[in-house]
Amino acid sequence: MIYNPEYECMETAAREKLQLARLKNLAEKLYEAVPFYRKKMDELGVKAADIHSLADIERLPFTTKDDMRDNFPYGLLACPKSMIEEVHLSSGTTGIPVLDAYTRTDVEIWCESMARTLAGGGCTKNDTVQNCYGYGLFTGGPGAHYGARTIGANVLPMSSGNTERQLMVMQELGSTMLACTPSYALYMAEEARERGVDLHKLPIRKGCFGAEPWSENMRKEIEERYDMKAYDIYGLTEIIGPGVAFECEAQDGLHINEDLFYPEIIDPETGKQVPIGEKGELVFSTITKEGTPLLRYRTRDITYFIPGRCSCGRTTIRMHRLFGRTDDMLIIRGVNVFPSQIEHALIEIEGTEPHYLIIVDRGPSHLDEVELQVEVKQEFFSDETKNLESLRNRIESVMKSKLQVGLKVKLVEPKTLERSMGKSKRVIDRRKI
Repeated sequence: MIYNPEYECMETAAREKLQLARLKNLAEKLYEAVPFYRKKMDELGVKAADIHSLADIERLPFTTKDDMRDNFPYGLLACPKSMIEEVHLSSGTTGIPVLDAYTRTDVEIWCESMARTLAGGGCTKNDTVQNCYGYGLFTGGPGAHYGARTIGANVLPMSSGNTERQLMVMQELGSTMLACTPSYALYMAEEARERGVDLHKLPIRKGCFGAEPWSENMRKEIEERYDMKAYDIYGLTEIIGPGVAFECEAQDGLHINEDLFYPEIIDPETGKQVPIGEKGELVFSTITKEGTPLLRYRTRDITYFIPGRCSCGRTTIRMHRLFGRTDDMLIIRGVNVFPSQIEHALIEIEGTEPHYLIIVDRGPSHLDEVELQVEVKQEFFSDETKNLESLRNRIESVMKSKLQVGLKVKLVEPKTLERSMGKSKRVIDRRKI
């Protein structure tokens, strides 16, 4: 289902004309209203009048998460505070949070972008959406709620946690669509199996999952356990929350709502744009925001733009699923490793569960040491020790081949590793302590 064909199927030339007008308006507004941006633009010797084409965006300054923290709470506000009707904060647990302030128009934009997102996963007014993203200052729950209500679907505002009640509601109220983190979807499936709930007999047949990185193999695991189609969605608090990009039924990349959020892919080292199809860092300018609009926000997410048009009929540019982030990338003895690489390799190994923990530390010789704790199926602990040893050796061998770095593997029993109702904590890096 395409929620808004006028904009989602707009011809490229018309969309670029709209984007340029909105970009120029954004640059002008930020220069006039936000001292931080006025100083940045003056240092670069650029004004809104200098933006004659979309290519000129490279003349404008970047914004980083540190910039947002340095200006917390309202240093980047671009409108009178009296216009702000809603505020959300980043979900990080350390350091100063980042703040996104919404005017009434911003909330309407969020409703629109999330309606497109859920519709991409097949949501219609006839669906019952079980929303298990966290509510509150975190943007996940409210974003999915707004999108479902905008479509006209029946939304169940469950929030995260209380899994027994989640499963009861899923059965009794006939949920047809699930919205939560992929790790929580697997956790619920695990609990359902233990409680004798056959998810295949329930009407739930589609789900929109995001807020954390997940692999293609994790998608397959969710789809098999629920007998559903699992769609990837993307967003971040700094831009608007969820609703920035989403998969459609073709599942061939994520469509970016680029009439609302102008995207770029840059070389993270040089800051220069890279050609379509080349991997780099994702950057957004919030060309329609009023409260806390941003110029060229560096997301630190690594992806690339997919060339060509999608078979679904949308003409918006697509991005590949995330490969990882520049700031959660692990450098192990000089080798760059993303946790998502480990997950992707791990789920292919028969006998393992989709739960793991990476612990990085310095050894006695000051070299990096990595322990990968992996949950394995219960039958391996009921079997002979030699089978456990064989599985451990296989995992170590696969990781060495895939990552080009050796990991020490520790096999643990099912449900040993801590579960999360929100974003899963996959890495403990003790080298910074």
